[in-house]
Amino acid sequence: MTVKILELVGESSNNWQEAAENAVKDASKTVRNITGVEVLNNTASVRAGKIIGYKTNIKVAFKVDETAER
Repeated sequence: MTVKILELVGESSNNWQEAAENAVKDASKTVRNITGVEVLNNTASVRAGKIIGYKTNIKVAFKVDETAER
């Protein structure tokens, strides 16, 4: 088995977990066989002393399709 890794940034206006979930949800539209996620970093945008946006940098692991033509 071979696993490939993609680095992504998810965004949310609610929290970091939702930001990660959004990244995985969007990736799963075009990437099959996602097997895991590693959270690398969390950041937030601040305006007038309040957090207004959350960003999560993640690595998504997925199995390479061995049946694809070469």
